[in-house]
Amino acid sequence: MINGGDGVYALLALVPIIFYLALTGFFIYFVIKIIKFINEKTRLDREKNEKLDELIKVLNQNKKD
Repeated sequence: MINGGDGVYALLALVPIIFYLALTGFFIYFVIKIIKFINEKTRLDREKNEKLDELIKVLNQNKKD
């Protein structure tokens, strides 16, 4: 005799595994997004610092003249 409820219990046993995989996937996605953001911010900060250095040089040249 086959019990129809066995399939439901098998699916319920998979719920924690699916939840764990989804949570792990979200964590990996989140970490990748943070790394990309930090890299972009570092690049933009470098560009800003270079522009500030150029501006300081121009201002110093104007003071001397």
